[in-house]
Amino acid sequence: MDRSDPPGSSGPSGTADPPDASGSTDGSGPSRAGVEVPDTLAAVVDADTGEGELERTIGLVGGLAIGVGTMIGAGIFVFPGLAAENAGPAASLSFAIGAVVALLVALPASELATAMPRSGGGYFFISRGLGTAAGAVVGLGLWLGLVFAAAFYLVGLGSYAGQVFLEAGIALPIDPAVPLGVAFGVGLTVLSLFGTENTAALQNGIVILLLVILTLFLSYGSLDALGVFGTETTPERFFPPGGALAVVQTAAFVFTSYLGFAQIATVAGDVESPGRTLPLAMVGSVVTVGGLYVVAIFVATSAFGSARLGTFGETAMVEVARAFIGLPGAIAIVVAGLLATLSSANASILSGSRMVYAVSRDGLIPEAASRINFRYGTPHVALGLAGVPIVALTATGRVGLLAEVASVLHLVMYGLTCVALIQFRRERPGWYDPSFQCPAGTAVAGSGALASFGLIGFMQPASIAVGTAVMVAAYGWYRTYATDVDLEGERA
Repeated sequence: MDRSDPPGSSGPSGTADPPDASGSTDGSGPSRAGVEVPDTLAAVVDADTGEGELERTIGLVGGLAIGVGTMIGAGIFVFPGLAAENAGPAASLSFAIGAVVALLVALPASELATAMPRSGGGYFFISRGLGTAAGAVVGLGLWLGLVFAAAFYLVGLGSYAGQVFLEAGIALPIDPAVPLGVAFGVGLTVLSLFGTENTAALQNGIVILLLVILTLFLSYGSLDALGVFGTETTPERFFPPGGALAVVQTAAFVFTSYLGFAQIATVAGDVESPGRTLPLAMVGSVVTVGGLYVVAIFVATSAFGSARLGTFGETAMVEVARAFIGLPGAIAIVVAGLLATLSSANASILSGSRMVYAVSRDGLIPEAASRINFRYGTPHVALGLAGVPIVALTATGRVGLLAEVASVLHLVMYGLTCVALIQFRRERPGWYDPSFQCPAGTAVAGSGALASFGLIGFMQPASIAVGTAVMVAAYGWYRTYATDVDLEGERA
C-alpha cells in the first residue's frame, strides 16, 4: 500500500535517502542546543518524512470505529450498573453531561488535528501551542493513561470471555478474567506489529457487528420499557437522594466512556485524508455513543430499577437482556460485551503506541522508541513500550482505580488542548491553516477547558492524587532528560 508523504517532503516515493534505523530523518523532530533547525512548524512538516513512514490506512469508517469502539466498551458494558447505583435513572443525565464536555473538546481538537495531522494528537497540539514542558507532561502522562485504560478494558474483556463459559454451564476452577485479559493483550499487541491495516480491519468488523446487536437490543428494550409490548413499569424517582451533586459526580466517574474520540487524533499520522476524516470521525463518534448511552441507561433502569441493577456490577447489561429476551438475549449481550471490550483494548493499544512514537520523535524519550519496521510500516519498539506494561498491569487484576486515573490524565489533556486552540487563534502563525474551523472557536474552547478542569474536581481524591503524581513524574523526567529539546513551532 502506498505511503502518504507530507506536502513537499521526499518520502518513500521520493528520491531522498531513507531514514536511519531510529526512524529519524534530516530536518525532523526537535533540536538540541547548537543544532540548526527549521524556523517554523511548516518547515518541519515539509522536511519531516517521519510521518510518511507510518502507513496512512485508516479511513472515515476506521476512524469512527476507533472512536465508537473504544467508547462503547466501557459506557454500555461496564458502567450502567455502577452508574445507576450512584445516580439512579439520572445516570442517563450523567452520560449526557459527559457527551457535552466531550463535544466541547472534540470541536477544538478537530480544528487542531486538521492543521497538524500528526501522531500524538493532543500531545502534539499542546507541545506546539503551549511549549515543550506542557507537552512533556501531557505526552508522558497520557502514555501511562492509555496504558491504564487498556489494562482496565482487558480485564473487562476477560470478564466477558469468562461469562461465555458461565452461560454455557461450564464451571472453571479459577476466575478467568485476568488470564484471558493477559492473553488478549498479548495477541492484540502482536497483531498491531504486523500493520495498522490489520488492526483497523479488526476494529471495523467488530464495531459494525456490535452496532447491529446493540441497535436491535436497545430498540426492543425501549419499546418494552414504554409499554408497547411487555409489562409497563412504574418509573422510579429520577434524581437520586444526593441530587444534582450525585449526577455530576457520576458524570466524572463515567467520563472514561468518552476517551475514544481522543484516540482518533492520537493516530492521526495513520489517517487518510485527515482534513475531512478527523472532524467527522471525532464529532460523529461522540454524538453516536452519547445517544446510545442515554438509551442504554433508560432501558436498564426500566428493567430492574437502580438499586437492583447496581447489584449486578459490571455485567448488569447481561441481566437486563436476560430479563427482556431470556437466554438468547443474555448470550447476545455477552457476545456484544466481548466485542466491545475487545475493540476498546485494541484501540487503546494502538493509540498508546502512537503516543510513545510521537514523544520519541520529539526527543522527549530516547529516539530508539520511534524506530519503524519498514516491512510493516509500524513502530515496533513503541508498540512494545505500550503493550508490555499494559499486559503487566492486566496480570495484576487491580485496575479499578487506574480507569479513573486515566480519566484525570485525559481531562488535563482535553483542557490544555482547548487552551492551545485559543493560543493559536490569538497568535495566528503563518503555518496554521486548518481545513476545519471550530464554530465560535474561542468561546467553545474556553467552555471546554473550564468543563474539563472542573470535572476533575468531582473525581475520587485517590484518583486525583495518582494522576497528579504521574504528571509530576513526567515533569521531573522532562527536567532531567529533555530541557534542551526545542520543539519547532511551539511559539510563532
